[in-house]
Amino acid sequence: MKNLYDSIKHVRGESQFIDDLPVQEGTLFGAVYYSNIAHGKILKLDFSEALKMNGVAGIISAKDIPGENQIGGVIRDENLFAEETLHFIAHPIALAVADSYLNARAALKKIKIVVQKLPHILDPREAAVKNELIIPPRKFELGNVDEAWKDCEYIIEGKVESGGQEHLYLETQGAYSFKTESGGIKIFSATQAPTAVQRTVANILNLPMNKIEVDVQRLGGGFGGKEDQATAWACMSALAAYKLNRPVKLILKRQDDIRLTGKRHPYSSDYKIGLDREGKILAYETVYYQNAGASADLSTAILDRTLFHCTNSYFIPNVRAVGLSCRTNLPPNTAFRGFGGPQGMFVIESAIHKAAAVLKKEPVEIQKLNLLDEGDEFPYGQKTFNCSAKKSFEDLDRLYPLKDILRETDEFNARNTLVKKGSAVMPICFGISFTTTFLNQASALVHIYTDGSVSINTAAVEMGQGVNEKMKRIASRVLNIAESRIKIESTNTSRVSNTSPTAASKGTDLNGFAVIDACTILKERLSKVAAEEFEENDLSAIYFKNEKVFYEGEPTNLTFADIVKKAYSKRVSLTAQAHHSTPEINFDAKINKGHPFSYHVYGAAVVQATLDCLRGTYEIDSVKVVHDFGESFHPVIDLGQAEGGILQGLGWMTMEELKWNEEGKLLTDALSTYKVPDIHSMPRELKIHFLEKSQNDFGPLRSKAVGEPPFMYGIGAYFALANAMKAFKPDLEINYTAPLTPENVLLTLYNNTIN
Repeated sequence: MKNLYDSIKHVRGESQFIDDLPVQEGTLFGAVYYSNIAHGKILKLDFSEALKMNGVAGIISAKDIPGENQIGGVIRDENLFAEETLHFIAHPIALAVADSYLNARAALKKIKIVVQKLPHILDPREAAVKNELIIPPRKFELGNVDEAWKDCEYIIEGKVESGGQEHLYLETQGAYSFKTESGGIKIFSATQAPTAVQRTVANILNLPMNKIEVDVQRLGGGFGGKEDQATAWACMSALAAYKLNRPVKLILKRQDDIRLTGKRHPYSSDYKIGLDREGKILAYETVYYQNAGASADLSTAILDRTLFHCTNSYFIPNVRAVGLSCRTNLPPNTAFRGFGGPQGMFVIESAIHKAAAVLKKEPVEIQKLNLLDEGDEFPYGQKTFNCSAKKSFEDLDRLYPLKDILRETDEFNARNTLVKKGSAVMPICFGISFTTTFLNQASALVHIYTDGSVSINTAAVEMGQGVNEKMKRIASRVLNIAESRIKIESTNTSRVSNTSPTAASKGTDLNGFAVIDACTILKERLSKVAAEEFEENDLSAIYFKNEKVFYEGEPTNLTFADIVKKAYSKRVSLTAQAHHSTPEINFDAKINKGHPFSYHVYGAAVVQATLDCLRGTYEIDSVKVVHDFGESFHPVIDLGQAEGGILQGLGWMTMEELKWNEEGKLLTDALSTYKVPDIHSMPRELKIHFLEKSQNDFGPLRSKAVGEPPFMYGIGAYFALANAMKAFKPDLEINYTAPLTPENVLLTLYNNTIN
């Protein structure tokens, strides 16, 4: 039980998050004042009455920024506070700071603003027509699509709509900042990217980065929503603390968090797919209209990952994929588990599903026929290696014979009129690495104390995914000591600098390798000290096992702790720092070719659902998965990540529906109107099998990343439900719009259009 430290603390309610930190005397509290129109000009802004309110210490706005009013991390197009123009409902204008949150909130009501409304855009296709693009269109190509069409027996075209998704992490966005004696700022931030916060706050305050310290103990969930979007609240808190010379705490209330933050990007997409008579895909063309929101945030990188995953697990010799990042008057959309990959995969799966109906085949036949094989080329130039796409599919079919599932589904549907079953297979292929190559680096700082206890500092941010426990296990394996000896420190920019975000499923990979390297350095030093005890020059004669020193294969009386003390007495350093950068990756964005991923994760799932065709309600009966975890060194954590990812994917496809009115106001801004999966949404049967004999030389201890890939299995639920709908109405035209809520099921079944 000691080894599951974070889990136990969470269950007991003992884990500390930012809102649990003891506040310093004189702490002030912030509340954000934001726009209530989607686009407009600020004609007048008056804080005078608000400043007179009880307990108010100040109203912080753009004019108070000593540095640059800019928080754009990739493209510098996003102000911390609006200056002249409002670009979306919930665009921050000012921060009221008072001796209590309630007093700060009351002050917001006294702020006077006069605005001139301007035309706004909510639809990405409209933005594209008006050339409102974040960057010029991106294009990935393989083969010759234009030539390939003439060889196709079938050519099918269509349109696909995928909705956004609210992160709904348990801990809302927040930060707590105070001035240091050096004139800098220390910030406790709920961020996945401590260095991004450090760099941006330094820019806002016009200070060097070494005067900004960012500390992250843990997050109460992130899912990508705190990779870039945690930065604004840290900047506001730090700016207020700097200007008022008092600690400032800013914690968003749930409804404000939902209103003020960006979501998973909604996409509107077109496709054209060409197949031969047997169902072999010869050509595929797609255009993605990404709804970026009002500024870039991480949209450009997310769009690229959509393009990287446009063909999912399939080899298609001729591909053209075009992506448009469209600027609209919604809050800037941002990273979410899968980072654009799910949006691309949903389109190709929709194309295959529609093609199967035309060819009068089961979709699984086309899927199986086109799976990636060793040495196949992706549209971005990289070729597959250690490809387990077919093996995972075959193992799934062996464990759960797909023909039997289809036959049993047909038999049920033949016996039932108003209740229908559907099943669908969802293979996945997901690339692992930051596609921005320079982000693939990490450092670790490891201390061994004289009592034999170990302290580890990395850039990895613990947000419920178990990365701390994985760092412990890695260090334990390398040093051959008990995990109970090891403590994982908070993520802190003063101890580990220039950190990459904990994102892209790379937290364990990057930081784990850095921990391996640092621990290896220390192990070699300790081995040398131990060898000296036996007057041995050959270090290979010495090894550690179960905290004991072995010499020439035999246990000795010396322990790990004994050697640590001897090393200290001999003035041998018990601290090591190591840096790791992912080898052999590259990508040329000018030609969109390269080797951007260190490896791929593969898997396959079969999803079964039962639909009440009269009411539109349904249940996900089962999700059965064969997943490539590599050589898992912490199966409990890996299994939990897979289960959580699958449920979140099911939510995106079936129930999580974001709605805005014509004025750009979010209507689903509370848990009464936005529905997420709960315990009752779990499939009746969820089985996850670890792909056998899978190893990965590019992962720590030969493991594979697990955070994002399982999310995509949830896409299978959409097609299971679509197949159930077609069993009820065989001539039904599926419009491939997600999420497929019960309401949308009824609208589709009874010839209405999903709005």
